[in-house]
Amino acid sequence: MKLGIVGLPNVGKSTLFNALTAAKAEAANYPFCTIEPNVGIVPVPDNRLELLAELVKPEKITPATIEFFDIAGLVKGASKGEGLGNKFLSHIREVEAIVHVVRCFDDENVTHVEGKISPLDDIEIINLELMLSDLDIITKRIQKVEKLAKGDKSYKKEFELLNILKDSIEKDQPLRNIEFSEDEMDLIKNFNLLSLKPVLYVCNISEDDLLSGEDNDYVKLVKEYARKENSETIAISGKIESEISQLDKEEKVEFLKELGLTESGLDKLINSSYNLLGLMSFLTAGPQEVRAWTIKKGTKAPQAAGKIHSDIERGFIRAEVINYKDLLKCGGTTGAKEKGLIRLEGKDYIMQDGDVVLFRFNV
Repeated sequence: MKLGIVGLPNVGKSTLFNALTAAKAEAANYPFCTIEPNVGIVPVPDNRLELLAELVKPEKITPATIEFFDIAGLVKGASKGEGLGNKFLSHIREVEAIVHVVRCFDDENVTHVEGKISPLDDIEIINLELMLSDLDIITKRIQKVEKLAKGDKSYKKEFELLNILKDSIEKDQPLRNIEFSEDEMDLIKNFNLLSLKPVLYVCNISEDDLLSGEDNDYVKLVKEYARKENSETIAISGKIESEISQLDKEEKVEFLKELGLTESGLDKLINSSYNLLGLMSFLTAGPQEVRAWTIKKGTKAPQAAGKIHSDIERGFIRAEVINYKDLLKCGGTTGAKEKGLIRLEGKDYIMQDGDVVLFRFNV
């Protein structure tokens, strides 16, 4: 899973990225500090893996992961090439979802590229640039499809859909606001439209605002905006996350406890990203490895098996499945089998979050 961290310059993107990945992306108080996207692979927090590892004593534990791309700050005119915009927009096309960092704190020592703190204006600048880039692609495709449709009626549906997309953007509505059928998505998925990608708004707030436990006025505005377009919003403090990222596991737990927090903002970000894309994890547990595998909710057993290896999907026979809680209660597979809790599932079984699975196959 790939997510792109975007936002205007100096909103805290690279600070957040550094905290996420414990990387050393340069964080400077001026625009275009980040030009090439920094890439970091981050483990998905999952305490089920450690619980299973205590049971089966594997050689290693492998969590699911997310790739985060720290994409340089966009500015007005990016879709026309301003501020190296075309290059930055091309980086966004590579990701599955957008993590849009919005500045929701006051600090006279950190400059704002637009000269004032206004989260909704910041959001609309980014959204506009994404939509203008999409409009350019859609308009060119309409011109081509219109000619093709005159000699081939099979292009008529695509032509009509493209005009719906064009109309939406001209009304300042991102394409993610439109509900598409599977057939419609098949028609447009290869265009890799930017405003179609799901968005998670991350409000970067001050340490004081985070510890107060209440949303400041900036965050309230962002949440209201996000609700209207069915996007998600979380609030974190980049400053606190930077401090947490320097701690080991035990120190991190103690630090969060002192702050009165149950989880770090970064854990919240990763879990929200999972929800945003409709993802979940199934688990495998054996003496060599305990591992989490990322799949879309609604995935059937053979396709889940394909995440491990294409041969397992091709030669799928059945899945031996048990919920991880049941496995833990039984003290292992032997006890689970004695109690009849390991189910044999076929090709139509829809995987559930927390399933511990052994796939049987023959190739």
